[in-house]
Amino acid sequence: MRIFFFLFPVFVPFIGCNNTDNKSSVADYFNYTSEEQQNAGVKMIPVQTPVGTFKVWTKKIGNNPRVKVLLLHGGPALTHEYMECFETFLPKEGYELIHYDQLGSYYSDQPTDSSLWTLERFVEELEQVRVALGLNKDNFYLLGNSWGGILGMEYALKYQQNMKALIVSNMTADFARYGSYNAKLRAQMRTSLVDSLESFEKKNDYMNPVYQQLVFDEYYCQHILRKPANEWPEPVLRSFKHINQPVYEILQGPSEFVPGGRLVGWECWSRLKNISIPTLMIGSRYDTMNPEEMEEMSKLVQNSSYLYCSTGGHLSMWDAQEEYYPGIISFIKTVDGRNQ
Repeated sequence: MRIFFFLFPVFVPFIGCNNTDNKSSVADYFNYTSEEQQNAGVKMIPVQTPVGTFKVWTKKIGNNPRVKVLLLHGGPALTHEYMECFETFLPKEGYELIHYDQLGSYYSDQPTDSSLWTLERFVEELEQVRVALGLNKDNFYLLGNSWGGILGMEYALKYQQNMKALIVSNMTADFARYGSYNAKLRAQMRTSLVDSLESFEKKNDYMNPVYQQLVFDEYYCQHILRKPANEWPEPVLRSFKHINQPVYEILQGPSEFVPGGRLVGWECWSRLKNISIPTLMIGSRYDTMNPEEMEEMSKLVQNSSYLYCSTGGHLSMWDAQEEYYPGIISFIKTVDGRNQ
């Protein structure tokens, strides 16, 4: 198992109830073009980069002219697969759902030029994907988890005029604070375990199977996805299996316990006030990110709400579903209802 993720039940009442019916008819929802039918909703989108043109993988589920939700996976360099659980919840609301593997991820092209792996270039890639999919200010809901939350915030800071709303799931606004909070959680682990981890880390032996298993059993099952190792969902394990480790390490560092790479120094606290579109920040009690920081972030954005998942870890879309999805759906209904 490879290590990466850097990726009251209360829905704080900035969000009111709204009974707007967002649902399309079944015929409208599944009214795909002939090309979409032939390709099962999959579209390979060419993206231009400073070192050439490459293709990224997207998959569309359903049609809704008002609500199109594009998912940004974490990692960096994980895949859409661990977000397949959204398919159980959003389509039945009539929302159009779009999966997307970022460049370098398993289902997209995987170039090896290391100059490609910068936050700024990923922002421009996302803008090209938006244009190719026909998303705009009247329908484009962007949901990013973990690293996808960093990408989502940076994209909104540059291109929010093209968006309807932003959802940041389980990501703080500061890479250094992320590292500090991980260190705090690690200090709460039993001393003998920390000593064992340090013995591997001093040798830079992060890929050792024993080290990997210790972190997975003792840390991941407490803070990433709160289930016993033998109960982890298959889509999550499949996504872990498909990570592009070199890209991950360039941006993130060798593990969440040793954060490094090109994301060192990233933060956007002072810039959050510049986001004016409706925004939902999501934090979880047992997350590797401090949920208090997500609440703080929600107070800095101009038009924001906060969702707290009292039972969840970093992947609350899996282990806090009874709080996570109702909160997101309520937010979307509220935003969609403002223009009715």
